Amino acid sequence: MKYVFILTLLVVAAAGGMMGTAVVIRWNDNMTETPKIVPGERVFKMPQGVVPRGGDLVIRKEQREIAAKQPNPIKASEASVTIGRERFQIFCVPCHGPEAKGGTTGPVATKFIPTPDLTNADLQKQRTDGYWHSYIVAGGAVMPAYAEALSSEEAWHLVNFLRSVARK
Repeated sequence: MKYVFILTLLVVAAAGGMMGTAVVIRWNDNMTETPKIVPGERVFKMPQGVVPRGGDLVIRKEQREIAAKQPNPIKASEASVTIGRERFQIFCVPCHGPEAKGGTTGPVATKFIPTPDLTNADLQKQRTDGYWHSYIVAGGAVMPAYAEALSSEEAWHLVNFLRSVARK
């Protein structure tokens, strides 16, 4: 009788193990076939020339030289810099760090290519406001696009904040 009980336990354990294995295999297989969606990336390609509702035309990153010529429509003021600082804290600190010094100062920056020092005056001189706006909205080589998370106006406020942190 004792052996029948042990045999029954082994059969039940084997059946449970096989069911668990089936679940793990299905879960892993399903995860490899699911499309990868990264925050900040578009899931589908936007048609050319589309303007988002309540926004401005988003110039693609391949046309950055056109976007770089755009003037900043928002005058740099204390209120604008404050809004930009708030958006920077939300969207930019994870990679660029709280002081915008770049490198690996951001909490997730250690996992990626070190980010540039946004306080560098030479870097700031090389870039126009339109270029920074385009980079924020359309993204870059490693940086995600924030066109769906930030309005164009918020991105301009962010540009004003970046200009305010540049070392003189």
